[in-house]
Amino acid sequence: MKTYVLDTNVYLTEPKAIYAYEDSDIAIPTIVLDEIDKHKHRQDTVGFNARKTNRLLDSLRLDGNYVDGISLGEGKGKIYVAHYDDRHMPVGLYQEESDNKILAAAISLREKGKDVIVVSRDLNMRIKCDGFGLESHDYEIDKVVRSVDHLYTGVKEVLVTQEQIDEFYQKGKLNLKEEKKNLYPNEFVVLKADSDGKQSALSRNTEKGKIVPVTKHTDIWGMLPRNKEQQFALDLLFDSNIELVSLIGPAGTGKTLLATAAGLEQVLHSTSKNGGYNKLIITRPVQPMGRDIGFLPGSIDEKMAPWVAPIKDNLQFLFGDKTALEMQIEQGTIEIEAMTYIRGRSIANAFIIVDEAQNLTMHELKTIITRVGEDTKIVLTGDIQQIDNVYVDAVSNGLTHAVEKFKEQKISGHITLNKGERSTLATLASEIL
Repeated sequence: MKTYVLDTNVYLTEPKAIYAYEDSDIAIPTIVLDEIDKHKHRQDTVGFNARKTNRLLDSLRLDGNYVDGISLGEGKGKIYVAHYDDRHMPVGLYQEESDNKILAAAISLREKGKDVIVVSRDLNMRIKCDGFGLESHDYEIDKVVRSVDHLYTGVKEVLVTQEQIDEFYQKGKLNLKEEKKNLYPNEFVVLKADSDGKQSALSRNTEKGKIVPVTKHTDIWGMLPRNKEQQFALDLLFDSNIELVSLIGPAGTGKTLLATAAGLEQVLHSTSKNGGYNKLIITRPVQPMGRDIGFLPGSIDEKMAPWVAPIKDNLQFLFGDKTALEMQIEQGTIEIEAMTYIRGRSIANAFIIVDEAQNLTMHELKTIITRVGEDTKIVLTGDIQQIDNVYVDAVSNGLTHAVEKFKEQKISGHITLNKGERSTLATLASEIL
């Protein structure tokens, strides 16, 4: 039987991770319990998971004790507290470092004849384990794809005949038959002529089984789509039947600016055809900066100023007139909210943009999406290669989960943007630096 030693960051990601390993024991080093306790007062998901872990571990005591081990259920092993001996602290490592104490506890278990595997989200911890001959893994249970290369992009190229392209332009629709079976709802299709590949057409898969042209949007709050990916994005952003839109792309691809422009257009130039939303709500997680915000001086608005600055930059760029922007904010037509205050609301008839969504955990994003009321559209934007949250990575964050979990739903759409449009310099820097 294997013995798993879970790092603190695993519990703070998923408290029920102890149930993820069939027919195996779970050993909890005492330092892990101390570290979990340190986080229990935090008012974020990490704090929530710390408290949830403490309650779960306490409830298990009704079935036994952590000295002899407590059964985790039929077909599973036991969970017990593991102590480490100072003699097992690897030479050359700082003895007061928490990770090193966990490492020493794992080595101590190995010395007792246990088949030990360390599970940690910390890359450096896994490297340390390898250096001392300990098997180690990342916590893979919450990953929906193997790698970012397998993430759904929202677009597919399909070779068709020249006659089919002509038919598509003439009739405004096309039945792809066999290819249709491999397409997701609202997936974009680039039709390319198999004769020379030069002629093409942009289309979107519909729930009625037809491939239809992408709607062309021009002069969206003074903006024009600069490439086909931006055309795809606007097609989703202006479709009132699509309630969830996800846009992934590196900095400069226009994902947040497009979403903001589309939101402004549908709120301030409201019509029944474009959604007719009452307000635009823009939010982004404060999570990347951890608890630092609590130590900043001033009111909540002053504390939030550094985090909302990128949002205001986009709004200022689109409005041009700062006075007009401030008036809309004062009237409540445009709201810039901290993520914390979004969670407790039920929001109806609004266009919501969640910026930097790659820094959200699956639980956090679920909490936000479940706040969405009737006639509300929610747009998730982010760059999964730029993650500041230490508890998630490119394939385990909330944005990636949303893309993969919703790709088969008719009320959602996704597009990955790759082409930078901010400036020549910005695009070049992202490529060569």
